[in-house]
Amino acid sequence: MIEFPRLKNATAGSALALALVLVTAASSDVRAGEVEAKNLLKAMSDYMAAQKAMSFEYDANLEVVAKDGQKIALASSGTVALSRPDKIRTTRIGGFANVETVFDGKMLTLLGKNANVYVQLDVPGTVDHLIDELKEKYHRPLPAADLLLSNAYDQLMSDVIEVKDLGSGVIGGAECDHLAFRNREVDWQIWIAQGDHPYPCRFVITSTLVAGGPQYSIQVRNWKTGGEISADFTFKAPTGAKKVELTDIKNADELDELPSHYARGATQ
Repeated sequence: MIEFPRLKNATAGSALALALVLVTAASSDVRAGEVEAKNLLKAMSDYMAAQKAMSFEYDANLEVVAKDGQKIALASSGTVALSRPDKIRTTRIGGFANVETVFDGKMLTLLGKNANVYVQLDVPGTVDHLIDELKEKYHRPLPAADLLLSNAYDQLMSDVIEVKDLGSGVIGGAECDHLAFRNREVDWQIWIAQGDHPYPCRFVITSTLVAGGPQYSIQVRNWKTGGEISADFTFKAPTGAKKVELTDIKNADELDELPSHYARGATQ
């Protein structure tokens, strides 16, 4: 067999050089992707914060993991209407609850339509303050709450350790930029409408600390802003509705997204 040492060495050298070029290019692409993804998310956050009034409809899925490992999705739909800085009305209809939330800048009302009962709480302040109170104090987060904050970018990017720009996708007929993020507790993805109205079309959160990696997803439709929307932020109790204290709500099905016969499990 005739060997060609120089050719072999030259080939090996070329292969090594090519590998180095590919690695360098890949690293550059990753960095460029991170920058672009952050810029796209910031543009969405700025756009959302600039809207004095917005409304949309949504479809959501909350996954739960059974003891045998089977994942089950609880589906719901609803609406959100927001007027900055201090008014919001949301609805959520699922298989277990039919709930309406109304906030007028001073009073928060939670109405359980199935049981025809409502709770009123004094929570004066902005929508941002309300979102924090509902999440931290009452453990009843609003739909897509992080996306509604006036500083959504800072909130979403807190503790993020990995960023990816995954190109584009289509949600509900709208072409979107597809971004993926990771922090120490969850992975999350967002699809942002391309063009002059970069609203969030779809938002998916995956828990990485719970066995089975259950997800919460929300998909937005019928997006409107400004003069396109008409919303009333005054609560009017339905006929026969009973006012109760929050501590009187013993059946979680009346107000909770997770019904009472689903027990919350431990993390991994």
